[in-house]
Amino acid sequence: MKKNGTKFGKIAATGALAMSLASGAAASGVMKQGPETKKENASADATGRFYCNTKALTPAERARHEALTKKLLAMRKETVEMEKGYEFQYSPADVTVAEVAEWVVAESRCCAFFDFHIDLENAGTLVCLRLTGAEGVKQFIRSEFGLK
Repeated sequence: MKKNGTKFGKIAATGALAMSLASGAAASGVMKQGPETKKENASADATGRFYCNTKALTPAERARHEALTKKLLAMRKETVEMEKGYEFQYSPADVTVAEVAEWVVAESRCCAFFDFHIDLENAGTLVCLRLTGAEGVKQFIRSEFGLK
């Protein structure tokens, strides 16, 4: 997960930062939409399939989140496979911690089955977004985020 050097700091997408960014958050256009069921909130069902709560965000929030999703997918410098998920690495010149946190806030509203981790590493020269979760989430991430 980490490159050479020490971890500069760990940023959580909760608390004051998350609240300040929540107004700009929106739903991802890359997540699969499951059939409507009693479960309006995002969850993993017993078969390991994952669903996004498409009603969690307004159309404006959804548009903003889609734009951030496209940027994050296009600007990743490296993708590192981990035991329980993937880490996407970015240059802070291309993607800011604030943009990653904004994406996480929105994504967590519609896809609560993900565990999110944001790290600022290597003396501030590497922004990392780690997505992990329950069994099967790696296959979901591979499929939905176009990983091979």
